[in-house]
Amino acid sequence: MTATLLVELLTEELPPKALKRLGEAFAEGVAKGLQKRQMLQGSGAPRAFATPRRLAVQIPGVRDASEPRPLEVKLMPASVGLDASGKPTPALVKKLESAGLPGLDPAKLKKRVDGKAEMLYADSTVAAVPLAEALQAALDEAIAGLPIPKVMSYQLADGETTVQFVRPAHRLVALYGSQVVPVRVLGLAADRVTQGHRFMGAREIRLEGAETYEARLQQDGKVIADFGARRGRIVELLSKAASGLTSQFNPPEALLDEVTSLVEWPAVYVGRFEDEFLSVPAECLVLTMQQNQKYFPLTKDGKLLASFLVVSNMEIDDPVNIVQGNERVVRPRLADARFFFETDRKTKLAERVPQLASIVYHNKLGTQRERIDRLVKLAMQIQEGLPRGAQGVEWAVRAAYLAKADLVTLMVGEFPELQGVMGRYYAESDGEPPSVARALEQHYWPRFAGDALPTGDASIAVALADRIDALVGMFSIGAIPTGDKDPFALRRAALGIIRILMESSPGLKMELRPLLRAAAQTLKAPAERVEGLVSEVEGFIRDRLANLMRERGYSAHEVAAVLEVGNAIDRLDLVPAKLEAVREFRKLPEAESLAAANKRIQNILRKSPVQEGAAYAVLKMPEETRLQQSLIAVVSAVNERFLAGDFKGSLTAVARLRSDVDTFFDKVLVNAEDPAVRNSRLRLLAELLQPMNKVADISKLAAEL
Repeated sequence: MTATLLVELLTEELPPKALKRLGEAFAEGVAKGLQKRQMLQGSGAPRAFATPRRLAVQIPGVRDASEPRPLEVKLMPASVGLDASGKPTPALVKKLESAGLPGLDPAKLKKRVDGKAEMLYADSTVAAVPLAEALQAALDEAIAGLPIPKVMSYQLADGETTVQFVRPAHRLVALYGSQVVPVRVLGLAADRVTQGHRFMGAREIRLEGAETYEARLQQDGKVIADFGARRGRIVELLSKAASGLTSQFNPPEALLDEVTSLVEWPAVYVGRFEDEFLSVPAECLVLTMQQNQKYFPLTKDGKLLASFLVVSNMEIDDPVNIVQGNERVVRPRLADARFFFETDRKTKLAERVPQLASIVYHNKLGTQRERIDRLVKLAMQIQEGLPRGAQGVEWAVRAAYLAKADLVTLMVGEFPELQGVMGRYYAESDGEPPSVARALEQHYWPRFAGDALPTGDASIAVALADRIDALVGMFSIGAIPTGDKDPFALRRAALGIIRILMESSPGLKMELRPLLRAAAQTLKAPAERVEGLVSEVEGFIRDRLANLMRERGYSAHEVAAVLEVGNAIDRLDLVPAKLEAVREFRKLPEAESLAAANKRIQNILRKSPVQEGAAYAVLKMPEETRLQQSLIAVVSAVNERFLAGDFKGSLTAVARLRSDVDTFFDKVLVNAEDPAVRNSRLRLLAELLQPMNKVADISKLAAEL
């Protein structure tokens, strides 16, 4: 027999930022626990439900008991389990008892060679497991495995038993079709009664069966139990309310998830605040409303409106009290933002820089004030390699000097997310040059994958200096990311460096290694440590670059071919063009043969390197002289096209060598007996590698072609 199973845990209000994940994990955990015990039949997917006060799962096609199934039990080596006469040894008797097979006839045992030993096996049967037993185990496992951000301890009604869970739990529903499944969790015994909305729904809802759960909650309880359906309803209501005020409404996804986790029956209302608050930067007001109040600000033509949307958990005919209450609550928040902004502007950013001496950047790397000195030096050196060169040094230095000054402002102290943004506003208020003001914000760009890149020399110079100093500094003290731990966001810093150097337009023809070396020297690293430190950081950036390029669709072999040639990572701006050239080269009919030949040459030279200073013989065989002549012509074409940035043309020129390379290996014995002849042929192969691997190490492609 199969039927639909419903399990619901009714609790106090769950943490909103964790609700969606908790709901999914609870449903997945129960379903996996039942699947593991062979309780599921059919392909029906479990449905997760999550509201501020409940976690639930509805699973179709659940058996009332698992089916008995045969099981082969591996016992022990036959030489240990049976004596010379074939009778069970005490060890085998004990093993059979522990496996639930006491007194089994040895004649029923099976023998099979496993590895080097002949093993004994016994046939057994796994008994059927009733649903109540399987569900109890599945529930215990699911609850133990929930990603609970912080566990609460509370006492049950008996005043003695202490239970730990994310929030106190009050009811447990477990229905199999129309029958209650007798299970217990968190001190609660299962029944069929749930609860509706705290104020709008039925206090108790007696469920007739598992399949009516969602409909009964919505109809009688005024609860939209499905997280996705509730979220969709909120988006619909928000869009409808916003349409009368603006056509530019794009609610943040994270805020939508959070308000969905705060309400069971959403309603949307429009609130207003005084226009005078619009004199404060929009970013401050938006963050205040979104972060503190969970409101949805509205904009029109790029400007913030003095209106906002509230998602309420109460739907009433006359919401005037709800609206006025929210308007009263938001005013002090906006007033605080205005006070912070107006107070901050009374002190210029340049006057705040000395205060950075009181902020520790890292106890082994000094204060933020000391870091500013490093950023100034680095930004100056970087600026000299940018389009404006020395003409832009003054702005780059000024931007680096002021880059972290907004960290000591009231606004950034309240909203750390606004660092950089407020720096730009305050710099503009102070009369700083536009390039400097822009750099104070943009030196934090890109902040995440796909984010905009900094524009203008000063912004780019400080953005690179900030990230390079962070990477080299943290590596110098051993604060290197491990596994999924990256407390100083060094992976993000590395990706920022990569994207700025690789994607900025016009292209930045800057080498990476000199920038890393300059940072190491700015940190006053010991001279003997500089090159090793630079190599460590360079390797870290190379790994991030390889991951990024694979995410963009290039194969691991293509990426390795480009990045493992000489100093390829030094010119990050050339990497995309080289990868495209390698991808096009792979399509050529000559690619497979040349890649294999390249790999063969490298293996030969690894075992028998060219003996410099040893005697050379004149190449005489037609196959080797023809390859030598072809190589001379190809080297010229390869170098010419490489210098012009035509990497595809450079690799296409290499393709001309295929026939002569194949003939050479067919007819010529490289490891000739005569040492001079052998050394000459090895030198020819070494010279052949240079044009073949000018753009990329094509031997890396051999495994794919």
